[in-house]
Amino acid sequence: MNNLTASGNNQIIGSQATMAELYGRFIAYIDATPKTIDTYRKSLKQMFNYFNLNGITQPRREDILSYREHLKTAGYKPTTTQGYITAARLFFQWTAQEGLYPNIADRIKGAKLNRDHKKDYLTTRQAKEVLEAADKDTLQGVRDYAIITLMMTCGLRTIEVIRANIEDMRTAGDNTVLYLQGKGREEKTEFTKLPEAAEKAIRSYLKARQETEPTEPLFTSLSNNSKGQRLSTRAISGLVKEKLITAGYDSPRLTAHSLRHTAITLSILAGQDITQVQQFARHADINTTMIYNHSLEMAKNGCSEAVAALLFD
Repeated sequence: MNNLTASGNNQIIGSQATMAELYGRFIAYIDATPKTIDTYRKSLKQMFNYFNLNGITQPRREDILSYREHLKTAGYKPTTTQGYITAARLFFQWTAQEGLYPNIADRIKGAKLNRDHKKDYLTTRQAKEVLEAADKDTLQGVRDYAIITLMMTCGLRTIEVIRANIEDMRTAGDNTVLYLQGKGREEKTEFTKLPEAAEKAIRSYLKARQETEPTEPLFTSLSNNSKGQRLSTRAISGLVKEKLITAGYDSPRLTAHSLRHTAITLSILAGQDITQVQQFARHADINTTMIYNHSLEMAKNGCSEAVAALLFD
């Protein structure tokens, strides 16, 4: 087997392949999107830098375990550590398959992740206040209101809002629906039913925008530099945050993704069956949906109130 050593220009030096060659072959193996490729490239660079700084030219399993501990003690978030170790596992799985180096990272786990949500949701009252505080007197205000109404009632992810086109508003049965290209999907094979309030908000925006070309983005930028172009993730995150603050809810735990949490949580509070909520949320695994249900069950627990009644009443 070849030695693996990271030089100053981040190359693996061996008798068979350079780092660039291994990168190219590994990327071809994982057959990923450009964004994922960039993520793996950055993750692997961290690992090779660690090898280089510690003089590791023939990494062993204990070196990967030490690398994981280094990531934890260096203050990397658990999700970041998990991603870096996942990249290491896939890389060494590939090197073993190619006969380049043993799979020294086999079955090494990343960081333990907290399954609880990192973001809060809005209560029914809070959600109403955000909607009521929205400005609907300008084109931007009408657009932003439509986006927030859509995300809050249908639980859309930011990427699903960005990818939506005008032509994706169609009919299914007696309902108006919006076809979506979800996370990790290449086609728009799923749809969400649009409640009347969301449909009216979107159609009011399109009328004010005076744009009806089917292939145009459903929501477009109004800034001078990108007018008429598809909105970015940053733009949607910014406009949602602005509307939350305007309504009086300025918290780092309230973001654009909180609107999705709000829709899913309120659907459970409204009495919808958990399997219906799973379908509504487009969760592949019902256990993801159950996280919401578990949190609500905990919130109903009256033990602390019962103890306090015994002690203070």
